[in-house]
Amino acid sequence: MTEINISQNEPIFPISTAAKLLNISVHTLRMYEREGLFIPYKKDSNQRSYSKADIERIECIRSAINESKISMNGIKTIYSLIPCWQVVKCSDDDRNKCESYNGHSKPCWTYRHPNTVCENKNCRMCDVYNNFSECHKVKELIKSISR
Repeated sequence: MTEINISQNEPIFPISTAAKLLNISVHTLRMYEREGLFIPYKKDSNQRSYSKADIERIECIRSAINESKISMNGIKTIYSLIPCWQVVKCSDDDRNKCESYNGHSKPCWTYRHPNTVCENKNCRMCDVYNNFSECHKVKELIKSISR
């Protein structure tokens, strides 16, 4: 049999398949999206699709909720502490205008970013979103910045 090699970031799973792979309901996936815990790919028809990386990210979220007993608000707060301004290299002016920099209750990718370096960026493609989805990675980033 031929091995199929698909990129980690290739959106190949429709929402129903992603829900089955994760052993959760479609409703739960949509709730996580509404809460800003992840950003699914959306086709022009607005249908959501998921990559292997998305599935792994959601598994991490499920683990934090079920095993570590971290609430969704707790996860959003952890994500909000990611020093995105360091990763994106925002100017002081951008930081002053940025709701994410000045807030602490939800991840940067859930905000609009008018009149900043992130205004026209696709958060789904941002290093902040892609590289720091797991709690230990957030902690490692904070450690590296504080050294």
